[in-house]
Amino acid sequence: MDDSTEVASVPKVPVGLAAAALLGACGGGGGGDSAPNSGGGTAPVPPVPVETASASQAARFLAQASMGATREQIARVQAIGYSKWLDEQMALSPSQTRWDWLLAKGFNALEHKNSQAGIDAAVWRKLLAAPDTLRQRVTLALSEIVVASLDGFTGSWRAFSGAAYMDILEANAFGNYRTLLQQITLSPSMGEYLTYRGNAKANPKTGSMPDENYAREILQLFTIGLLKLNPDGTATEQETYTQADISGLARVFTGWDYDLAGANTDTPDYRKRPMIQVASKYESGDKTFLGTTIGAGTDAATALGKALDAIFAHPNVAPFISRQLIQRLVTGNPAPAYVARVAAVFNDNGSGVKGDLKAVLKAILLDQDARSAAGLASPSFGKVREPILRFTAWARAFNAASPSDAWAIGNTSDPSTRLGQSPLRSSSVFNFFRPGYVPPALGVVAPEFQIVNESSVVGYANYMQSAISKGVGDVKADYASLLPLADNVPALLDEINLVLAAGQLGADTLALIRNAISSMATGTDAARANRVYAALTLVMASPEFIVQK
Repeated sequence: MDDSTEVASVPKVPVGLAAAALLGACGGGGGGDSAPNSGGGTAPVPPVPVETASASQAARFLAQASMGATREQIARVQAIGYSKWLDEQMALSPSQTRWDWLLAKGFNALEHKNSQAGIDAAVWRKLLAAPDTLRQRVTLALSEIVVASLDGFTGSWRAFSGAAYMDILEANAFGNYRTLLQQITLSPSMGEYLTYRGNAKANPKTGSMPDENYAREILQLFTIGLLKLNPDGTATEQETYTQADISGLARVFTGWDYDLAGANTDTPDYRKRPMIQVASKYESGDKTFLGTTIGAGTDAATALGKALDAIFAHPNVAPFISRQLIQRLVTGNPAPAYVARVAAVFNDNGSGVKGDLKAVLKAILLDQDARSAAGLASPSFGKVREPILRFTAWARAFNAASPSDAWAIGNTSDPSTRLGQSPLRSSSVFNFFRPGYVPPALGVVAPEFQIVNESSVVGYANYMQSAISKGVGDVKADYASLLPLADNVPALLDEINLVLAAGQLGADTLALIRNAISSMATGTDAARANRVYAALTLVMASPEFIVQK
């Protein structure tokens, strides 16, 4: 190899290697939406780990609690411990909102009124660079539970609709789930996405009825699910609601529409303001659902509050949401006892408060199931690292930056040429993957596997190979920590293994990668760079990276 700046061909990543990684996440574990009845009950919350974390333990924790480990964050976790790191992250002030970034970049100019310009950059910028990495991880998780998607927004200023919605999720990431429900319900973005903005009361003359879309999805997807659950998240055979409940609840979601403040749509401001009532469209009669009746004559705001209170009081909310948060952060197949411990904290944070997400997140991330080394060897523990998180792990580990502040990564949804997943771009309200998805013939829950196929595996590997060596637009990583190690392959792999895979690469995987890198030329800056690119590409296609343990 000569000393030119040309990037050498990285050894081809075998499709079988990455496919095996994805399959490996599906072994065993604790059931999905229709898990067997365990009789319920709650288990006591185990003690918070107090031991000093090793570097690999800290990196493993950060894989669950952040957008990706960095050397600095690993050292910080080691210095202050898991619990204090969580406290420190939760105390950080939020960075510039997506909305304010769009304004600062001029995307509120009229020329952008009917486009999505800027929103992908605004979202990626936060995921890749915001200092409050825990808040960003939780925001992403919430965006995959209470789903709204860009392609479902209608009308003008769609980029600002997306920014406003993600900013609501971020603002409530460490707040109360009941407050989050209120704010997303009044969000114009959700009103458009689930088609109840402008929803009108029944018209006996025409036979029209209130739109039932949001009433159905807030129950099925955002709060209680289809089947009554035991406290440990295992399902009974009893349904949680009927069509009559949906019809009754839909009457609550009538009359809500944009707050246009003078009918001005030439600025995006109305996309941020909560929806307001249009009295002529509101159903003022009785509203009966889930055993609750809101009496005739109750004003719209009061009726909405009572309806959300009634839903939030349902015993399913704690295990239903707790289980999904565990799936998004720690493991796709949480044991019922793990769910029960977290759900108990969801129901009561120790001060009698239900829905305290700070307490819930601590319960998830400090639980013995999350922190015990036993999970590393258990086929029932772990999750396929979704493509967004694979990309952010690389970007965070090696300080990827956009010197122009353009963050022109764009829509990465194409599975054949990009990541096969892009934030805020789910194809439906059911998210990129369902929490109870069971791959055919495997018989166990593996949600992320729903977006995996041979095309997406190859597309991801090729996309990352290009991103690693060339960047995406002007978003490029800094390999200053790796280039001095390139001539020492074991040291190079030790460093990459730690920050990307929490030191979990097995001996066989390390040997394969070590042999591939050792066969490459060395001795020049270009050769060293190519060794780094190849090592990163191969590690990011390895089973131990793709499967988060």
